[in-house]
Amino acid sequence: MPRRTGPLGLALLVIASTLALPVSSAAAATVPTGARSLESVNFPGRFVRHLDHLGRLDPVTSGSTAQAKQDATFTVVNGLASPACYSFQAANGQFLRHRDYRVHLEANAGTAQFRADATFCAVAGSVTGSVSLASFNLPDRRLRHRDYELWLDPYQDTAQFRADSSFRLTAPWTPKTTKGPVIPGLFADPHITNFNGRYYLYPTTDGYAGWASPYYKAFSSTDLVNWTDHGVILDHGPDVSWADNSAWAPAVVAKNGRYYLYFSGGAASGDTAKHLGVAVSDSPTGPFRDALGRPLIRAGTYSGQAIDPMVFTDDDGRSYLYWGNGTAYVVPLNADMTSFDPAKVRDITPTGYREASFVVKRNGTYYFMWSENDTRDEDYRVAYATGPSPLGPWTKRGVVLQKRLDLGIKGPGHHSVVKAPTGDTWHVAYHRFAVPAGNGTNREVTVDRLTFNADGTIAPIVPTP
Repeated sequence: MPRRTGPLGLALLVIASTLALPVSSAAAATVPTGARSLESVNFPGRFVRHLDHLGRLDPVTSGSTAQAKQDATFTVVNGLASPACYSFQAANGQFLRHRDYRVHLEANAGTAQFRADATFCAVAGSVTGSVSLASFNLPDRRLRHRDYELWLDPYQDTAQFRADSSFRLTAPWTPKTTKGPVIPGLFADPHITNFNGRYYLYPTTDGYAGWASPYYKAFSSTDLVNWTDHGVILDHGPDVSWADNSAWAPAVVAKNGRYYLYFSGGAASGDTAKHLGVAVSDSPTGPFRDALGRPLIRAGTYSGQAIDPMVFTDDDGRSYLYWGNGTAYVVPLNADMTSFDPAKVRDITPTGYREASFVVKRNGTYYFMWSENDTRDEDYRVAYATGPSPLGPWTKRGVVLQKRLDLGIKGPGHHSVVKAPTGDTWHVAYHRFAVPAGNGTNREVTVDRLTFNADGTIAPIVPTP
């Protein structure tokens, strides 16, 4: 079967076309993600900023107002249309995008058109250390200041144009003061784990209408604060023959000296059915390859959607696969980690269950956790039960994570839990509506402490900004 061109491949084609522009210095460049400000190369002291939702180039100094500094600060994130490029998110949650060749600040509509308009590919700028930003979907045009306004203009092979379209990325005028999100940009459904003393985070890439994200990324950290972006580890376009989009809720487990990625996927043909698959790699950061060439669980085999996989491995080495939306299932996996006995599938649906099963074990007690309500609902939340085995029976204990409107935190859920390599320290990773302007398809990932009471119950998790 021929390999299809997925979003990463498309991005490389875009960059290639950018490199074909008539200027020898137009080499592909990288931009650090996180909070940054963009200073003009030929007008030092003037920075990209938004004013009345229009992009401008204005002076910003240490004496400028707090609002001006904030307006000149952006979070650089993975490109909404391609992880090989970049998008620029303002403090109010909106993104720089071009419309009628003028650069605006607008809320992410989640559409393919918006994602493309808000994505820019970096090439080398006119001076060392600077970058020029080519449009993802109009690669012959670059972000350029003209009369101090920001436009998307056709590339011109002149010194003036190259200077007008080059920017230095500087320290942000308004540094980040909140703990979350722990990874910049829009991500959801985080699976957090620890391999060989290092933490790994595997989220759903968010910001897509209909949650149609096509790829997964991996991040790692030693301290749960500073995260390394390891790039795309599985792309449904070229890497999965039976799925094009809906790359949802990955979960990774180590077994047999290898790493197994369980994931959900759907086709771009309009079929809304979701299947559950498994991929394998020799590294926790991939690349992963589809282990079966077909779904592990096909849509319709069991009631509810075949989504949100999670694997728990008990002390005896036996691994269990959990999944489900509307109905919660569990089945022991065979030793190969890519098959199971259908006769052993068990329905363990508790009251209030919606999706996002997760299981941990502590002091001989098994904790079965899940999300309630809809991820588009600000009341999306996490509940849990306890039991004597990975199969239950389960006794529901209540809700442990929910919204905190006084801090603008809505819809905290689809969590995962990790124990530190030593001691009894636990953390929970989860998504929430992006603060301040997020919704059910524009979510961000954060990490908080999870603690246990003396009787073994879980203390309420306090979501932090």
